[in-house]
Amino acid sequence: MKARYPGRPEVARRKAHAYNPCPMALDASPFDQISDRVERLLERHEQLHRTCTLLTEQVATLTQERDSLRSRLQAARTRVDALIERLPTSENSKDAP
Repeated sequence: MKARYPGRPEVARRKAHAYNPCPMALDASPFDQISDRVERLLERHEQLHRTCTLLTEQVATLTQERDSLRSRLQAARTRVDALIERLPTSENSKDAP
């Protein structure tokens, strides 16, 4: 995997530690605090982008499935209508022996 921040080993070291809900230490410089925040925002952006891609794929799949089901429903309705047309009417049943 290609290093995201070449020449900045402190970034790799910080990422190796477990998640810290308050990563901005009191002794960190404002630049380091901003850098940490930007890194977290970039990671969150990538995560949201992957989620969006997956959801878009699911929507496409479900849309295709819905269209297929609508088509099958229409075909079934057509068959039922044809069967109803073939049923004898009450007048025809009185004339039958």
